[in-house]
Amino acid sequence: MLEGLHPNRPTHVMRLTTDERSARAMTDLLGEVFDPAETAVAAFEAEDGRTWLLEAYFAHPPDEAAIRDLIRPIVGEEAERAAFAGLEEKDWVKASLEGLKPVRAGRFLIHGAHDRAAIRANDLAIEIEAALAFGTGHHGTTKGCLLALVRELKRRRPRRVLDVGTGTGVLAFAAAKALRRPVVAGDIDPVAIAVARGNARLNGVAPHVRLYVGPGTRHPLARWRRFDLVFANILAGPLKRLAQSLTRALAPGGTLILSGLLARDVPGVLAAYAAQGLRLERRLDLDGWAALVLKAGGAAPRPLTPSRSRRGSACAPRAACAVPR
Repeated sequence: MLEGLHPNRPTHVMRLTTDERSARAMTDLLGEVFDPAETAVAAFEAEDGRTWLLEAYFAHPPDEAAIRDLIRPIVGEEAERAAFAGLEEKDWVKASLEGLKPVRAGRFLIHGAHDRAAIRANDLAIEIEAALAFGTGHHGTTKGCLLALVRELKRRRPRRVLDVGTGTGVLAFAAAKALRRPVVAGDIDPVAIAVARGNARLNGVAPHVRLYVGPGTRHPLARWRRFDLVFANILAGPLKRLAQSLTRALAPGGTLILSGLLARDVPGVLAAYAAQGLRLERRLDLDGWAALVLKAGGAAPRPLTPSRSRRGSACAPRAACAVPR
């Protein structure tokens, strides 16, 4: 598989069988052109070992003719074979829970209501209520972040925690349960935040979790604070665009935990954060997904001085001067 999770409440899908090179090229192209909050692209190798199936999920009815024109330079006349179909409204959280056993990481246990019997006496259990929002996260990415949190808690107890792209709130709740301290969590999807708010009450952490709707750290709860621990379990493209703002959100000595990454995504993401002065401390690979634990200590770009700013020479490194979207 190449990329992506379903967007929030997808309504349409495009499918096209092609070769690996074309699948990779279209995955990159569609991922760049469309808003990742409303479109997700995935490509899978078929059982025959030769062909690949590309799927693009859309939160709104797509312009089929425009998309065919977009991919035609890559696949030629195969663009006419791209099949578009509508999707019935689906309870993505319920669907994801039905196929998963409880996820355990140290004392943390993520479970559905149907698995309450799996809770042990000393567990920090987090129950996720099904709702019409996609946001429990693939269990490999969630467990990777939870294992990184377990390791972090053995070393210290962060005072301030931020969860960017919280979805249904799993990572924020885990930090809140373990620390009993305020945790800030945000998501661009208001439905996800509504679900997270209900889940916070269900899990008894509502007094400790402050939720916001907004992209990245663009909210007063996140923008004007520095955090000892920051989670961002999203996708490679948004993670690279957020490199500057997520680094800025870290307190001195803080830890940044990133996930939602396939192995092929890791080098590009690490390069984006190395340009901001962060280094890789630890990598966890589970179920085909990678979680990265980053700390300050790389080759950070030098701050601008007034004289250098006027000449413009200090903005040569693109990653250092880019404004995250």
